[in-house]
Amino acid sequence: MLKQQLQIKLSQKLSPQQIQLMKMIQLSTLELEQKIESEIGENPALENGIEPPNDENQDNSFEDNEKIETDEIDIDQYLSDDEIPSYKLYTNNFDSDDQDRTIPISGGISFHQYLSQQIGNLILSDDEIQVAEFIIGSIDESGYLRRSTEELIDDLAFTQNTLVTEKQIEKILRSVQSLDPPGVGARSLQECLQLQLEKKKKDRPEVNHALEIIKNHFDHFSHKHYSKLQDRIGISKEELKTAMDLISKLNPKPGGALSSTDQNTHIVPDFILTIEDGELLVALNQRNAPQLRVSNAYKEMLSGYSEAHSKSKSQQEAVQFIKQKLDAAKWFIDAIKQRHQTLTLTINAILEHQREYFLTGDERRLRPMILKDIAEKVAMDISTISRVANSKYIDTPYGVKLLKTFFSEGMKNEEGEDVSTIEIKRILEQLIAEESKKKPLTDQTLSEMMKEKGFIVARRTIAKYREQLDIPVARMRREL
Repeated sequence: MLKQQLQIKLSQKLSPQQIQLMKMIQLSTLELEQKIESEIGENPALENGIEPPNDENQDNSFEDNEKIETDEIDIDQYLSDDEIPSYKLYTNNFDSDDQDRTIPISGGISFHQYLSQQIGNLILSDDEIQVAEFIIGSIDESGYLRRSTEELIDDLAFTQNTLVTEKQIEKILRSVQSLDPPGVGARSLQECLQLQLEKKKKDRPEVNHALEIIKNHFDHFSHKHYSKLQDRIGISKEELKTAMDLISKLNPKPGGALSSTDQNTHIVPDFILTIEDGELLVALNQRNAPQLRVSNAYKEMLSGYSEAHSKSKSQQEAVQFIKQKLDAAKWFIDAIKQRHQTLTLTINAILEHQREYFLTGDERRLRPMILKDIAEKVAMDISTISRVANSKYIDTPYGVKLLKTFFSEGMKNEEGEDVSTIEIKRILEQLIAEESKKKPLTDQTLSEMMKEKGFIVARRTIAKYREQLDIPVARMRREL
């Protein structure tokens, strides 16, 4: 039986424009520039701020006698910019000559291209070169081959229509592993270190000892069981120390150094902080954001149609198209302005909260600060503050800093003062740096030493902070 019901429901939904605005807030300076260039390419009604010269000889394309009815479209709202100062129509209202629009461009070749260029030096057939190129394409940025032989055989069969045996794969892989940098194409850390040692001259005893350690006693090596290594290999403590020093100089990520140098690691800060007469002055970095304005040509086209009275369907569609593009252009310019306002409010609130740090650069002056603190100050949602903090950099007199590094939880010391966990981690890092590597400090010992300094930190908290700092346990920090 069919029934009709009337139900009233209150719901809240984000419009597509609001979703796009949230995404724009999260963009960095370079990403915003790319977004603007993309929008200018897609929307002909959106242009950069350079005014095109007027061409008096330009043919008038609106001399058609056909006219349309435009009563349903308020054209005046698109043509009412005459009384508005021109600078208000720009996202940046300052002289373009003062801007540095230089964008850092990474040069060189990629890690995989570097490997592919060396294939010609290998003695391989055409079919084997094709397999070698496939293996190189499967190597990750660290220089490791993370796929098994069976997976490589299956992928070659399905994607390249090439049938190879496990023996052929192993032979070609050994050729790939002979490429530079040493250790590339390894399937494990043990194989990576072994490949690097095998390329060294064997006339030195420490090379043979190191190779013996990696090939046959890797478990004892990884767990730093030095006494067992001495007994198994039959060498003295000094000989073991020399071999361990040689191993420590090997590269555990052979592809990491090369790939990082070819990538653009230049950071363009989103904010620029200066200090003048004891006052903090911050400005948005708008160097790479072109000035935006609504196209005058499109407004003139709409004005031309407004003077006509024909009801041609094609001209009605043209008016709708122009209206849509003008709406999109105006919304985009307004979204850029709203993004700048959001970033300005957020950075000023952060500067106010961490004023003592930004004036001195002393990390001990950092106060505990969480997203909620800033969200309450600027009357915005925590998610908005998170989008700003996670992807924005600020250029300070003390270096370029990521905003999210200033956020930390707090704890009280023995005097009842709030102390940032950043300060706790800094002291912990200093204690570990000054420890004796022959007898590293345990987490319990570190907890007791922190208590002596006035910070009550439990052993489990020490372990958590140590892991966040990528510091291994005491046993793994022990050296000969």
